[in-house]
Amino acid sequence: QVQLVESGGGLVQPGGSLRLSCAASGITLRIMPVGWYRQALGKQRVSVARITHGGGTDYVDSVKGRFTISRDNAKNTVYLQMDSLKPEDTAVYFCSADGAYRYWGRGTQVTVSS
Repeated sequence: QVQLVESGGGLVQPGGSLRLSCAASGITLRIMPVGWYRQALGKQRVSVARITHGGGTDYVDSVKGRFTISRDNAKNTVYLQMDSLKPEDTAVYFCSADGAYRYWGRGTQVTVSS
């Protein structure tokens, strides 16, 4: 059974940092593209960052220079380091892996507020 489990969300003040984790079971993340998406209340889910099986990365313009996606092959986990957080980063964050299907986790809430 394939599972993606996100963790690391929470409440943080503007300018703060969080590191999200996406731990996988049943699939091997290092051999497939993995992405982080977010969905703010009342809005569509959008892509935030992506890492290819080769290690290449890509980011939406609004997070470039602030967010970093990385992968730990030994732990079968993909991370999203989020620095200099802004209130507009508030959303539920999901990870997704493109294997035989597009697999999704259930998400983790990130709230940036003073």
